[in-house]
Amino acid sequence: MAFESLGEKLQGIFKKLKGQGKISDKDLKAALREVRVALLEADVNYKVVKDFVNTINERALGQDVLESLTPGQQVIKIVNDELTQLMGGAQSKLEISPKPPTVIMMIGLQGSGKTTSTGKLGRFLKKQGRSPLLVACDIYRPAAIKQLQVLGEQLEIPVFSMGDKTNPVDIAKAALNHAAYHGNDLVLLDTAGRLHIDETLMAELSAIKKEVKPTEILLVVDAMTGQDAVNVAEKFNELLNLTGVVLTKLDGDTRGGAALSVKAVTGKPIKFVGMGEKLDALEPFHPDRMASRILGMGDVLTLIEKAQENFDSKKAQELQQKLLKAEFTLEDFLTQMQQMKNMGPLDQVMDMIPGMNKAKLKGLEFDEKEFVRFQAVIQSMTKDERKNPHKINGSRRKRIASGSGTKVQDVNRLLKQFEQAQKMMKQLSGMASGKGKKGKLKLPFM
Repeated sequence: MAFESLGEKLQGIFKKLKGQGKISDKDLKAALREVRVALLEADVNYKVVKDFVNTINERALGQDVLESLTPGQQVIKIVNDELTQLMGGAQSKLEISPKPPTVIMMIGLQGSGKTTSTGKLGRFLKKQGRSPLLVACDIYRPAAIKQLQVLGEQLEIPVFSMGDKTNPVDIAKAALNHAAYHGNDLVLLDTAGRLHIDETLMAELSAIKKEVKPTEILLVVDAMTGQDAVNVAEKFNELLNLTGVVLTKLDGDTRGGAALSVKAVTGKPIKFVGMGEKLDALEPFHPDRMASRILGMGDVLTLIEKAQENFDSKKAQELQQKLLKAEFTLEDFLTQMQQMKNMGPLDQVMDMIPGMNKAKLKGLEFDEKEFVRFQAVIQSMTKDERKNPHKINGSRRKRIASGSGTKVQDVNRLLKQFEQAQKMMKQLSGMASGKGKKGKLKLPFM
């Protein structure tokens, strides 16, 4: 989970502060000392950590926070604000050229996920109503062109290639003419990477930049390499003047040093983050939302956006009616699991809910194999059994397990989870219809 280790440490520090009625200068210094250690352990740049902690200390003392009625909460608000500023302040969107096509140059070292990120970004832009063209400018890495072509087929996005014998500068130039002729308003250049930065690579990239004059030059770096990612970004920026950074594998980076350092060190914003291997797992980077996630405050806006993207509104309305009539069946349960699965890993979804107790989620993941088993179990039931699970006795459970190629324990586990979901749904429907004690549904973020 992104920032898991850092998030747990910071939340633990501030939980202690919130539990105190009054905070002394000594308490604040002790807390900030722990914050400093947590950030350094997260592989955040030393100078960035020093400036960050000093700023929080100055703001806390300068605003008479320690004398306020809620000093703990005030300190957390300051930390939230400063974390947001550290990562860029506001979301940095892609710049679109007034005269199409907009050229986006994707650069980076080998192994950073550059080609995959090019495809993911193409998908994101296509969903925004754009007509992207992917361009294979990496003529050196074996199968690089084929990889981009396969991605293009999967995403139904055209790929421009001239093989591996043509100069990348000529390929980029020809791609612009191709895009203009075929009506592509965005051109994404997948350039060659290297195992390390060298003069030949930089000369080629500089030549491409001079020839096609890209609107965006995005550096793709692996978040899990921590300070190495920041150092790479600094060197690329000195030579090519980046417009932004794409951080890949952020979902697996429990520390978060790169995400917290790159903007402060290079001055260039993080524009997108990779949050998984799937082709839809590329998200625009929102510094304020990420800061809230780190401090355990959730990320409601991203949660809503994911829900809107993945939940079928018609099915949601049908389910709402069933809930009000207490008709939630196993088939509905399966549908809901499928839609939850489409939203991404369960730990990431839960991380967006404010006040969610992460300790209870330790090791909790949406297991693809578990879903397949549950699907097989439900499909092995009769229509009557799906609607009336209470009829499923011991002999029926054996028959269902045999028919689905699973074990009786799997059937039992599914029925238990369904029963828990059904109880929760009844409570929610009761609140929504005004039958609950409070008379209305109150979500944790409302």
